Amino acid sequence: MTVIRISKCLLMLSVAFFCTLVVFNNLTDYDSNFQFVRHVLQMDSTFPGNRGMWRAINSLVVHHVAYGLVILWEALTAATAWWGGLRLFRHRRGSPQAFARAKAPSIAALTMGISLWFVGFIAVGGEWYLMWQSKTWNGQEAAFRLVVVLGIVLLYVVSPESQHE
Repeated sequence: MTVIRISKCLLMLSVAFFCTLVVFNNLTDYDSNFQFVRHVLQMDSTFPGNRGMWRAINSLVVHHVAYGLVILWEALTAATAWWGGLRLFRHRRGSPQAFARAKAPSIAALTMGISLWFVGFIAVGGEWYLMWQSKTWNGQEAAFRLVVVLGIVLLYVVSPESQHE
């Protein structure tokens, strides 16, 4: 059992814990982050007179559906991360091949998280709905931090363990 393998397990379980807290907060304080989604989709705090306002969505139903899909994706990411972290832990003493195979759910969870915060928030929210123009409802910095953290963990998890530990 190597320190690196334990480290990978703990980082995956940390990601799982974080994603679980995100889901918990979104469910127990639904309205706070719902308002974020609603304002981004309505584009009501973007630059006045911008030519992208035709993209705005003013349907409350669509806002709730979009937020529900975000929470669902976060929950699936959390569950997959728990599965991945626990699977790594169960295989921590296994052969290099067994431990490498055990990485699949972790890789999936990290990819899911990166996809959500990069595609959903940076690309769609930031560029399509021009969230970058808003001083109040701009989540790009937070999303970027998550993409970077998850990306670093992904690179670390997929890296092979040293033969000389």
